[in-house]
Amino acid sequence: MLIREAAADDWPRIWPFWHRIVAAAETYTWDPDTSEEAARALWMSPAKRVYVAEDETGAVVGSAFVSPNYAGPAAGIANAGFMVDPDQAGRGIGRALAEHILTEAKAAGYRGMVFNAVVETNPAVQLWSSLGFTILGTVPEAYEHPRHGLVGLHIMYKAL
Repeated sequence: MLIREAAADDWPRIWPFWHRIVAAAETYTWDPDTSEEAARALWMSPAKRVYVAEDETGAVVGSAFVSPNYAGPAAGIANAGFMVDPDQAGRGIGRALAEHILTEAKAAGYRGMVFNAVVETNPAVQLWSSLGFTILGTVPEAYEHPRHGLVGLHIMYKAL
């Protein structure tokens, strides 16, 4: 698997799984009805360093970004987002992207990384925990999950 910085022309290969994941409303706090134009502006923002994961055929099977979570004196704390094509789940793509983003964030001078709203039923909670993230707190019943009803949102952190 190749992980590289995304180019503008990668968006059409990211959008199908981005849309599928967000529309499912199970793991992201973004509006399930986000338009493609708004999604592109959100994911591919110039303020973010965006990456894609390509499989052996050159297909884009995942994407991630890293950006400052805060501004000013707190700009040394990063945030990140991850999307893996659901049809490619279980192949280690999420872990590979996460390890890559953590390395890139540290190399860019970030001191830590925070995830502001991890849906507590998201299977990625186990991945983040295995990579050293801790749950700082949980906002109870903050997320209306389509299958589980009201569930909490974790705030997770890892020092870099």
